[in-house]
Amino acid sequence: MGRSLYFSNHRPNMLVIAAAMRRMSVCVESSLPAATGSKGQVIERMNNGIASGAKSGTRPSRQINVVLRSHEAGAAPAPIADHEPLPAIKPLPPGDHYADIQRELDVMVGLDNVKSLIYEIYAMLQVAHMRSEAGLNSGAHVYHMIFKGNPGTGKTTIARIVAKLLQKMGVLTKGHLIEVERADLVGEYIGHTAQKTRDLVRKASGGVLFVDEAYSLARGGEKDFGKEAIDTLVKAMEDMRTQFVLILAGYPAEIDYFLQTNPGLPSRFPIQIDFPDYSIDQLIQIAEMMAKDRDYVLQPQTVFKMRQHLIQEKQLSMFSFSNARYVRNMIEKSIRHQAVRLLSQYSNSVPGKQELMAIRPEDLRCESQSSAGKRDGMLG
Repeated sequence: MGRSLYFSNHRPNMLVIAAAMRRMSVCVESSLPAATGSKGQVIERMNNGIASGAKSGTRPSRQINVVLRSHEAGAAPAPIADHEPLPAIKPLPPGDHYADIQRELDVMVGLDNVKSLIYEIYAMLQVAHMRSEAGLNSGAHVYHMIFKGNPGTGKTTIARIVAKLLQKMGVLTKGHLIEVERADLVGEYIGHTAQKTRDLVRKASGGVLFVDEAYSLARGGEKDFGKEAIDTLVKAMEDMRTQFVLILAGYPAEIDYFLQTNPGLPSRFPIQIDFPDYSIDQLIQIAEMMAKDRDYVLQPQTVFKMRQHLIQEKQLSMFSFSNARYVRNMIEKSIRHQAVRLLSQYSNSVPGKQELMAIRPEDLRCESQSSAGKRDGMLG
């Protein structure tokens, strides 16, 4: 079907009609680009009609029909965009920002839940960058964290990896780790604690402040200077929220109690990570990796002896067993005992390469951590 434009002048003026045709041709060109036939063809048909009327001496018609044909069969209509397309998302600077992080995590035994959460943080930061480049609100996030786990479960190592990740993704400017404990924060007189704590926060600016055994800050009661350290840290979290990340770490039960005694603290730490104890198989795997890194080899009989001792020690020291730290201490002691044995056996000669690498069962002298009544420096 066609559409017509009707002019009802009783006595049409040819100049007026010509001007109207020019206006209609502009309208046709601008508002109906997909119509079949060009502007020139429409004008030509209209001019021919006028000319024929003039030649015949008849009065020009009072009605001018402009016929706009429908699209030919099979022709696709021109698409009409509802809005302008979003600008292309600019990529991050060259390089895989997670590749180095992935390599460091891969060599760590266990900790599957921890590794998954670290990747979640990376994914959130990556998508936030994409949203920002697309003109969307990426939001402001808080990255202060709680690490809950027994000694030797990888908390400090993961803290270093987190610092590196946040630096690579542009959250932190430096990505260094400052590790402190109660003695580093608490002073000896009124006002000293706040100053010491502020100095450490400034030192951690652009990186991560890692407070180990953080619950010890609340053990002294209301008059203890530890409370002043907590208050100073909380204020720094508000005043310097984008300049550093605070990680509080410690035993699960003690950390939970610590958070309960300070109702305003849990909401300030949106990321809380549980570090489970290692299984016996995982501890053996860690021991073999530690020995390999030092160019030593645990003999099969040595591995069997270590496994039996670890089973017994975990049962006797359920709440104080220091996991990978305990294993590391065992390896280092075994290396010292091996050195003494080799000097004794080869007083007049040099042992071969394989003998220099072998850790034998007699080199592994097991002493129960619980029976010794002390941690023997294996906590952390």
